[in-house]
Amino acid sequence: MDAAYYLDTIRVVFQEFRLAEGTWDVDGERVRPQDITKTALFTIEGELDDISGDGQTYAAHELCTGIPEQNKRHFTAEKCGHYGIFSGRRWRTIIYPQLRDFILEHNKATKPAKEKVEA
Repeated sequence: MDAAYYLDTIRVVFQEFRLAEGTWDVDGERVRPQDITKTALFTIEGELDDISGDGQTYAAHELCTGIPEQNKRHFTAEKCGHYGIFSGRRWRTIIYPQLRDFILEHNKATKPAKEKVEA
């Protein structure tokens, strides 16, 4: 992602609160997280994160009201800082297994059942 896109996202989402207030438009179309219905949502936070505040990623659960509760999960990684969520030992031993299992669980739920073929 280039610097202009990153800085624009910081301004719109975190300084002007447009996503939370429902006033964010992209290419003339309103961003409506509540309209998301056909996906699963897994948010992750690090207990010791000094960049993203406590509850910042969990807020997505409140915005994405169209996703059924059984398709949502939140995980707070104990003793984990911001970068530990994305790399290193805690990523490999704590975060990745949680994420992998969530994806596998919800991949199965979205695949159509195989039809039995009578011989």
